[in-house]
Parts: sequence; structure tokens; C-alpha cells
Amino acid sequence: MRREVINAVLLAVLAVLVALFICYFVVRCHRRRRREGRGRGAVLPSHGARADRFQVGGGSSAYGGGGGGVEGALVRFPGGEGLTVAAILEAPGEVVAKSGHSTLYRAGLTAGEAVALLRFVRPVCAAAADEAVAAARLLGAVQHPNVVPIRALYVGPRGEMLLVHPFYAAGSLRRFLQEGINVSQGWEIICKLSIGIVKGLDHLHTGSQKPIIHGNLKTNNIMLDADFQPRISDFGLYFLLNPAAAQQMLETSAIQGYKAPELIKMREATRESDIYSLGVILLEMLAQKEAANSSSPNARDIHLPSSFKDLVLERKISDAFTSELIKQSKSSGKEQNLYAFFELATACCNPSPSLRPDTKRILKMLEEIAR
Repeated sequence: MRREVINAVLLAVLAVLVALFICYFVVRCHRRRRREGRGRGAVLPSHGARADRFQVGGGSSAYGGGGGGVEGALVRFPGGEGLTVAAILEAPGEVVAKSGHSTLYRAGLTAGEAVALLRFVRPVCAAAADEAVAAARLLGAVQHPNVVPIRALYVGPRGEMLLVHPFYAAGSLRRFLQEGINVSQGWEIICKLSIGIVKGLDHLHTGSQKPIIHGNLKTNNIMLDADFQPRISDFGLYFLLNPAAAQQMLETSAIQGYKAPELIKMREATRESDIYSLGVILLEMLAQKEAANSSSPNARDIHLPSSFKDLVLERKISDAFTSELIKQSKSSGKEQNLYAFFELATACCNPSPSLRPDTKRILKMLEEIAR
């Protein structure tokens, strides 16, 4: 009888221990499932019904759940006041472009603007969250008709980042040049685009107490609105990247023909290196062909994209323009203006940074050329 009682007690204790183990296992699996569930979303990991806990009213503040961390933060800027974490993370989107550090989506938002561009910066390439939020406050304050505004920045719990921009249906300057400029409007559009780009770059360089260096200016990063008004995008993106990813972005720019020669020895982009990239863009608009460096550069290619080397170094000015553009300039009496534009573009590509004109000088000259 005594043995039966002992066995019954032992069985009861064992049953309790098994029940506790099962409860622990169920709770742990439930928590793991919730964490993994955050990774299932249309564009980015979605926090579902818990998303609103990141929402706090106000302008350009970083929002987290108390404490000092910024993970799970939403930073909103002018034009993005109505955005929520749920609207951003659950937006159905399609991939527009990919790079080594990020993916660009075209997404339909359920709140705020109907369509937006969402740039997802991968965690492995992103800067520290607190640094990114501080940089976003600086970049989000930039408001100019020729600059693409940042509507919001989301910093996720895994270190991923998502920038929200307006979407421009006309696409990029690169696509516009690939499709070809209307012959009857060629010169006028080139002047309009050039002046707008320089105005935007001038605002970045001089519109704040501290200059904002673009660091990756190229035709793919200039968007066009319906009225052919250019808007510079992706300015200061390197602020949101870790040093390795930022350097990789510069190297990609070099392959595409936009990297200033001094950046071979120095790592940080400057206003002068932005001017060099601008000069390449001006040459692209004249020549109607993309900048590109050859796979095996030599000494003659060191400070110019190989596609424009002969145009500038050998002064083959007539080869810089499309035949239609030359005919149009002659018939309208603008031939000298065309040559002046070419001279200005090549001045921007001067191998010596100190000899390149600044944005205000370039703008003044372009406005005179466009008359």
C-alpha cells in the first residue's frame, strides 16, 4: 500500500513537470512564430496590429517605445505627416531597381500619398540606427523644387531602414535620355533640365549651415516631373550606410563614369566631386549617350569617362552634339550658346578640383547661355 502511494505521488509530480515543459515549449514556439511573422510583408517585415505602438504625433522626431533606443522608429517630415508604420510596411509594391546596398520599390500606400518610392536599405549595409536618424533629420529638412523630398524614414528592429519618397511617373533623366529628346524642343529642354539640376545642387551645397554633399550624382538619381522639372534624389544616402557600403556605392559610381579623379586617393566626396559628376551629366545631355568607363582604363581615361574622352581631351567639339542639335542651334542662331554650354561642361570636369566652377557660377553661366 505504501509503495502504491509513493508511485502515485511520483506520477503526479512527473505529470506536473511534463505539463510545465509543454507549456514552456508552446510559449517559446509562439514567441518565435510572432518574431518570424514580422518578416512576412508585401515590401518589408510587417508589425501588423502592433504597428501603431510606434506612432506618436509630431514633426521630425524619432519614435520608439520609451528608453534610449531608436529601433522601431518612424521619423516623419513635411508631406509625410499622415504616414504610419502599418501603411509603409504593408504597402503592396514592385521592385524598380536594385543595388549592392538597397532595393527600390514602387508602392501604393494606404495612407498619405497614393504612390511612393520606398528605398529599403539592407541591415548589413545600414549605418547605426542613432546615426541614421540624426542624418535623416538633416536630410529631411531639405525642401526645394528641384530636390526630391524625404517624406519619412523607418528604422526597423533588425536595423533595416526604409526611406519614403514621392513617386514621379515621368521617371529618371537617364530613361528620358535613352528614349530621346524631341528634336523640336531639344535645346530648350536641355537648358531647362540643366538649370533645374544646378539649382537643386546649389541648394544642397549652400542652402543649409552645413553643406550637404550628394556623393552619387548621376542621371539615374535625377527624377523628372510631368513638366520636365528635374528633382535630385538620393542625396546624402551615404549617411545612412556603413563605411563599407558607402565606399561600394562610390566604386559603382566610378564604373558608371561619374567618379571624380581625386576620389581615387581620397574617400570622402566633396562639393567639387559633385561638380565633376554634374559636368558628366551635362555632357550626357549634349551627346545623348551614357557616361561609361572602359573595363581596362589607361592614363588617358583617368579623369574622364572613356565615352567622353575624345570629346574633351582632343577637343572634338562637333562630335559632342547630335546632328539634330547642331542643325537646330544653327537655324535658331544659338550655335555659340551650344559651344559655350560644352565649354562649361568640360570646365566642370577639370581634373583639378580647385579649377572647377561652383554651383552659383555655373547657374549664372547657364542662365546666360539659355537666353
